[in-house]
Amino acid sequence: MVLWIILGLIALAALYGIVIYNRLVRLRALVRESFSGIDVQLRRRADLIPNLVSTVEGYAEHERNLLQEVTAHRSDPVSASGVAETAQADAQFSGLLGRLMAVAEAYPDLKADANFRQLQSELADIEDQLAGARRYYNATVRDLNTQVQSFPDVMVAGPMGFQKEDPYADGDDSIRTVPKVDFSPSTN
Repeated sequence: MVLWIILGLIALAALYGIVIYNRLVRLRALVRESFSGIDVQLRRRADLIPNLVSTVEGYAEHERNLLQEVTAHRSDPVSASGVAETAQADAQFSGLLGRLMAVAEAYPDLKADANFRQLQSELADIEDQLAGARRYYNATVRDLNTQVQSFPDVMVAGPMGFQKEDPYADGDDSIRTVPKVDFSPSTN
């Protein structure tokens, strides 16, 4: 009788280990899938850039250096390897896009151009979807990291090769600082 109880407890422990393992596999697959969602949005954005640049080029001939820089770096986030490198390249390219949009603001005819407005709208849509993909990725990473570090899952995770994943983080430290706002009258 005692032998059957011991065998039953071993079988239950093995079954529970299998359940934990399968949950960790599912979470790891979700992390990989969610990172591919970021990659898809980065590719869509990279594909849109040549059209945007050529539209701006016609209006902003003297801004050629910025346009060449945007074109040259458009695939950096897509070709980066790993989460940290992709996040860094994405942040740098987003800065270039911001500069490109600032140039576009200086040309009223360009802002009124229907093609430019459509491209700008598509870019805004892609940026929104990219932000959503980043949030989804970070949520799946959080879930996996929580399970990998929680008891009793930690007893299965380590020996089976499961480890924490890095969240998608913006490498721009300036977003973490409070901007200085000064409403005092100017002394000029």
